[in-house]
Amino acid sequence: MSIEELSGSELGTKDFWEKSYEREIRNYKDNGDVGEIWFDQDSQDRVISWILKQEDIDLNHSVIDLGCGNGMLLLELGAEGFTSLTGVDYSPKAVELANNIAKDNKVKIKYSVLDLLDTESAKEFGEFDIVHDKGTYDAISLNPDSPKEKREAYIQSVSNLLKKDGTFIITSCNWVEDELVSAFEGRFRKSGHIPTPTFKFGGKVGSAVTSLIFKKI
Repeated sequence: MSIEELSGSELGTKDFWEKSYEREIRNYKDNGDVGEIWFDQDSQDRVISWILKQEDIDLNHSVIDLGCGNGMLLLELGAEGFTSLTGVDYSPKAVELANNIAKDNKVKIKYSVLDLLDTESAKEFGEFDIVHDKGTYDAISLNPDSPKEKREAYIQSVSNLLKKDGTFIITSCNWVEDELVSAFEGRFRKSGHIPTPTFKFGGKVGSAVTSLIFKKI
């Protein structure tokens, strides 16, 4: 399947996110506002609910959140009893915000700056039972400079970070299921999906958000 690249956007640039999280750090310090949850709370809740229902996933499984932002997904998993939680983001400001929030909530989470386009750094970072992405692949796809090459580097990094029998969970609002399956073909196989709300338009049924489960080939 041929994949048509998305139009470039400032959402795909590091400068945009650094400025955004610098603003959110100020808001958090001033009034305790943790900032926005990428997409919405419902998307995050669906992912957490799915994880908790899996019989082959236990609270000791290691989880890494790619493009963790303010870290709210990991905070929720920590509240559910998960003990090995890691968040990475290429924005130092995002990592600073996430660390502040986790510390104030007394939840132990490891946060680090990691550029997923640096495949060697990802390879040296370690392997995890669960690799999660909600919106990061989307943001990389919106980079105005060589998005295809950046997407391919991201996919290599995910492969480097995921254990052989691990689970990769990705939620996207820019790519539909067929496009995601095609993009990850060769390195990953689809093993399931997380149901999301659908809508009907022009006689066709669609979804604003796609959440898929992949296993490494």
